[in-house]
Amino acid sequence: LAQPVTPDLLVSPSSQDGDLGSECPEDRGNWTGRLDFLLSCIGYCVGLGNVWRFPYRAYTNGGGAFLVPYFIMLAICGIPIFFMELSLGQFSSLGPLAVWKISPLFKGVGMGTILIVSLVAIYYNMIIAYVLFYLFASLTSDLPWQHCGNWWNTDLCLDHHVIKAGNNTLPVNISNTVSPSEEYWSRYVLHIQGSSGIGDPGRIRWNLCLCLLLSWTIVYLCILKGVKSSGKVVYFTATFPYLILVMLLIRGVTLEGAWKGIRFYLTPQFDHLLSSKVWIEAALQIFYSLGVGFGGLLTFASYNTFHQNIYRDTFIVTLGNAITSILAGFAIFSVLGYMSQELGVPVNQVAKAGPGLAFVVYPQAMTMLPLSPFWSFLFFFMLLTLGLDSQFAFMETIVTAVTDEFPYYLRPKKASFSAIICIALFLMGLILTTEGGMYWLVLLDDYSAGFGLMVVVITTCLVVTRVYGMKRFCRDIQMMLGFKPGPYFRACWMVLSPATMMALLVYNIVKYQPSEYGNYRFPTWAEVLGILMGVLSCLMIPMGMVVAVLQEEGTLWERVQQASRPAMDWGPSLEENRTGVYVASLAGSQSPKPLMVHMRKYGGITSYENTAIEVDREMEEEDEEESM
Repeated sequence: LAQPVTPDLLVSPSSQDGDLGSECPEDRGNWTGRLDFLLSCIGYCVGLGNVWRFPYRAYTNGGGAFLVPYFIMLAICGIPIFFMELSLGQFSSLGPLAVWKISPLFKGVGMGTILIVSLVAIYYNMIIAYVLFYLFASLTSDLPWQHCGNWWNTDLCLDHHVIKAGNNTLPVNISNTVSPSEEYWSRYVLHIQGSSGIGDPGRIRWNLCLCLLLSWTIVYLCILKGVKSSGKVVYFTATFPYLILVMLLIRGVTLEGAWKGIRFYLTPQFDHLLSSKVWIEAALQIFYSLGVGFGGLLTFASYNTFHQNIYRDTFIVTLGNAITSILAGFAIFSVLGYMSQELGVPVNQVAKAGPGLAFVVYPQAMTMLPLSPFWSFLFFFMLLTLGLDSQFAFMETIVTAVTDEFPYYLRPKKASFSAIICIALFLMGLILTTEGGMYWLVLLDDYSAGFGLMVVVITTCLVVTRVYGMKRFCRDIQMMLGFKPGPYFRACWMVLSPATMMALLVYNIVKYQPSEYGNYRFPTWAEVLGILMGVLSCLMIPMGMVVAVLQEEGTLWERVQQASRPAMDWGPSLEENRTGVYVASLAGSQSPKPLMVHMRKYGGITSYENTAIEVDREMEEEDEEESM
């Protein structure tokens, strides 16, 4: 007798090798280990901003008192939107473009996200190139920014040894002098004196160009096989910065005068809490630090298994990110306190944010330590690893978004497509390697992910809760996790998060200030170009709406209604996870009830199937109520 043939659909994937990939669409790829996703999220969120933006923001906005609005904004804005993005990605197993099957009318939001991420990826990799430049420059017995007297130094250059000697005899007037590290950064690394402004980029700096090429090569090699390769690299790039941070922290707090910096960083000034600016700054720090709206979280979650506990992961990543920022503040300000004591100036005169801290102040502080090249190398290696895993996320977002749109053509050629994207973004970034490249980097940094990103996040929040429906969304999460989100999440999604983001957006527009770099004011045409960058990502939303409406039939209102409903194939990507309204809605669907697959796979009904049955029952009851 011939053996009965079991249909493919009913074969238990876990019966073959039982690994984590059994629940995921095979052709798309997925994480190969349980920690891949968590470490990738930590690596993505914990980036350069934790080191060079948070400590400065904290001390300028009330010191220790800043932690009050910071954690409140984390609870209102950070955690709920983070969880929403992970839920959307994991539920659909789709990237930031294809996920808009949830409501095709708003596909332009996905297009806006990709535009923002592409612009950010261009300049973010240039920052990594600067870090590589300093990393190589640290491989020496004497740091090149330690003393004056080099060809790039001017008569204004004055190093700290002279200041220290001057303190013992006559007081030295340092107000009109420049540190060797500042001249090394601006006159040697950037060679900014060769450019008169943003309209005059000057020549390409070939050493910077080669560093940019190297950083793009590293990024490409790490994302070559998608999440299978980047998921392994993050085991190093997401954990090693913590080791270096602890080393820098221990070294910092043992320095003389470290307490001055730490006291300056943490002394609470509670009167600041009455200022709206402090609350806005806290929300901005949370917003950009967690990387919500960039599509990276959604992309990473889309490679998860359907029942991965993203609820737990949300709290691990968001709270871990906050603690890292606070730790980094101790590491930075302990060294700044030592530096202020050495120079005999107040801490606020040496404290800076952004590239000024990473490439001027901290390198100068390193020259004051014994074994300065070793500490300098460690610091820049930490910045390199912090920057790389954020860049992996940006690239994975772009590649995943486009390959999910054209899976049949691009998925088999994902490595070649990734190479084309990397080469294109490298070529676009060449202007950043010129003598006036820093002006372009500041313009991109100020405008590429400003109000455009906020509009994208607000729209996502409103579409999921108002258009798709809060009940539906909570039911989807219940299918995945076995429970519905509580009143805290629902209140944040419905009111608190969008209202806070709206306040941020209005504040950014009302308090708009033209870009500047040092004493250089950007010309009007550059401001207009920057504003257009932000507006273009917003314009993608109405453009997407027009396309979606034109693809439907009927009157204008009927078309809008049809385009705003979820697509027929919206829902879990695997047949066995589709229950309730999602049953048999996939193209080529054979099974009337995916529950059969589960029963065969697990040898009975699991808690997830119980949830599925409950969801189905709830929906039937709701339908009956509506019909009555």
